[in-house]
Amino acid sequence: SQQGCDPFAQTQRSKLQHRRARINQQINKEMRMRAGAENLFRATSNHKVKETVALELSYVNSNLQLLKEELEELNSCMDVYQNDSESISVPMIPLGLKETKELDLLAPLKDLISEHYGEDGTLFEKEIKEFMELRQAMRTPSRNEAGLELLMEYYNQLYFLDNRFFPPSKNLGVFFHWYDSLTGVPSHQRALAFEKGSVLFNIGALHTQIGARQDRASLPGVNRAIDAFQKAAGAFNYLKENFSNAPSLDMSASSLNMLVRLMIAQVQECVFEKVTLLRAQSDFLTQLQLAHEAARVEDVYSLVHQTMTQAHVKDYVPFSWTTMVHVKSEHFKALSHYFAAIALCDCPAASDAELPEHEKAFIQFHVTMPDGPSLRILLQDPEERRKLGKAHLKKAIMKHEEAMRIHSLCKILRKMDILQEVLSFAHKRSLSKYSEIDHEEDFFETGDAPDIHPKTHQKPEIKSPNFSQVKVTDLFHRLGPLSVFSAKNKWYPVRRVHLVRGENGFGFTLRGDSPVLIAGVIPGGCAAEAGLKEGDYIISVNGKDCKWSKHAEVVQLLKSTGEEGVEIGVITLQGSEGQKAADKKAAVMSSGGGLLKNNKENSRKSLMNSKSASTLLVWNKKSKRSKNSTYSVPFTAVGDNEAMY
Repeated sequence: SQQGCDPFAQTQRSKLQHRRARINQQINKEMRMRAGAENLFRATSNHKVKETVALELSYVNSNLQLLKEELEELNSCMDVYQNDSESISVPMIPLGLKETKELDLLAPLKDLISEHYGEDGTLFEKEIKEFMELRQAMRTPSRNEAGLELLMEYYNQLYFLDNRFFPPSKNLGVFFHWYDSLTGVPSHQRALAFEKGSVLFNIGALHTQIGARQDRASLPGVNRAIDAFQKAAGAFNYLKENFSNAPSLDMSASSLNMLVRLMIAQVQECVFEKVTLLRAQSDFLTQLQLAHEAARVEDVYSLVHQTMTQAHVKDYVPFSWTTMVHVKSEHFKALSHYFAAIALCDCPAASDAELPEHEKAFIQFHVTMPDGPSLRILLQDPEERRKLGKAHLKKAIMKHEEAMRIHSLCKILRKMDILQEVLSFAHKRSLSKYSEIDHEEDFFETGDAPDIHPKTHQKPEIKSPNFSQVKVTDLFHRLGPLSVFSAKNKWYPVRRVHLVRGENGFGFTLRGDSPVLIAGVIPGGCAAEAGLKEGDYIISVNGKDCKWSKHAEVVQLLKSTGEEGVEIGVITLQGSEGQKAADKKAAVMSSGGGLLKNNKENSRKSLMNSKSASTLLVWNKKSKRSKNSTYSVPFTAVGDNEAMY
C-alpha cells in the first residue's frame, strides 16, 4: 500500500511542515479563546468583567497577529524548497501543504453499512482501516511523483466513498477539518466536497514545491519546472471551476485566481530562462528575442502584483510574496531594456543583406517607435545605435535600482541572499555596460527609451489534473456494483425465493450482468408463483453471492439445479427511482450485447462526470438525470441480449 513520507524524518522541509502544524494548533487554540472571550463580553453587563475580558481579547488578538506573522515567515521560506546547485537561479514561490486533523471513520461507516446495506458492518473493518491508512499517508506526501500519485489515489478513492456512503439527503455526521494554507485558520465541514477540494489544493501545492526544487540551470531541470508549475496552475484552476463557497480563504475564487496567475508567471519566468539556455549565441535577433521574453515576464508579474494587491486579497497574501512579485516585475523590465541595449551596442550594424530581416524584427520591437532617424539609418549607423542603446541602459539602471529598493523594504526577503545576489549582479552588469559605451564628449541629452513589446515563443498552458493516470479499485467492492448498491439507492430487504423448474423452464427473462436483472416474469409460470417480480435483481443463487456475476455465470448456476429446485436471493429497489434504475439499465443494455459496455461501473468517464452536490461547498456541474420512460419487455419480443429460462 502507498506510504506517506516519514513525518519524523527531519528534513528541512518536514521541519517547516512541523512548525506549520504547531502554529496551526496554536492559532486554533487562540481562536477558541477569542470566541469564548467575545461571548462573555457580549453576555456580561458587569463593568469590571467587561474590562478584564477586553484586556484578554486584546492580548489574544496580538498573539494571533504574531502567530500569523510567524506563519507568513514560514510561507516565505522559499530557499528551503529551492535546489542546492552551484548556479544562481532566482527563487520561485512554493506553497505549503494544507494540514488536516485525524479522522476516525470506523464507527460511522460500520453503522451505515449495517443500516443502509443490511450487511454486518464489522465484516468491513479491514476496508475501512485501509481507507483510513491511505488518508493518514496522504497527509505527508513525499515531494516527488510518488507523493503526487498518493494524493491522486486518495482523491480518486473519495469518488467511491462519496457514492457508497454519502446519500444526498443525509450526512455522515463526520467533520472534515483542514487548516488554511495561507492564514493557518482552521475550518471544518461535513461536506465531502471540502475534503476533495482540500486534497486537490494539496496536489497543486505539491506541484509548486516540485517546481521550486528543480535545478533550472539545465534544460531538463527548466522543463521539469515548467511542467510542474503548469500542473499547479491546472489544479488551482480546476478547483476554482468545480468548487464554490469553500469555507477557507485559500480556496476562495479570488485566492485561486491569484494562485493560477502566480503559477503562470513562474512558468513564463522559466520560459525566459529556457531561452537564455538555448540561445547561447549573441547575435542581434537573439538579443531582441531575450528582450521580448523579459518584457513578457514583466508583464505577467505586474498582473500578479495587481491581483495580490486587490482589497480582499492583500490582507492574507504574505507580504514577502507581494514584494517578491513586485521585485520580479521591475527586475525583468530592467532586463528587457538591458538586452535591447546589448542588441544595439554589442552586435555589429546590419549589413545590406541582413537589413530586411533586422528591419522587420525591429519594427515590432518597441511598444512605440523611438524618436530620431528612420529605422534603416538607425540600424546601419553605429553612433545612432549607441545613442538608443544608452537610453535603454539608463532605463534599465533605473529599474534595477527600483527592484533593489522594493526588495530592501521586506525584512524576510532581505534574508534571502540568492535574490539579493541576482539583483545586484544584474545592476552591476548594466552599470558597467553603461560606463563602457558612455563617451566623455557626449553632449546629447539621453532620451527616454520606449518600452519593449512583450512577446513569447512559448505560451504557458494550464494543465488540468489527469485523474485517470492513477488507477484505483473501489475498496468497498464487496458491497456490490455501484449501479445498484450506492448511497442514493434504497432497496427492500433480501427475499429468498425457492424455485423449481417447470416443463417450460423457470418462467422468467433475464438480462444483463452485475447484478443480473429479471426483465420479465411469465404470468402463471414458476417464477410468478414463487413471487418473483419484473425489476428484481438476483444477488445470490443457492447461497453463492452473485452481485458481481456475469449473465452466463448466473444462467449456469440456475441450469445446474436438479429436481430439488434452487434458492434465489433477490432485492427490489424501493420507489420509482428503483424502477428508473432498472429501466435505465435495461435501456442501456438493450443497445449492447448483454454487457454494459458503455456504462461500466468504474469507467473513468462516469467517474469524472458524476459529481455529487453537497451542502455549502457545491460542485457547479450537476449531473443530468436520465428521462427514460418506463421500459417494459413484451414477452414475444425477447431482445438478442436477453433470454427466457
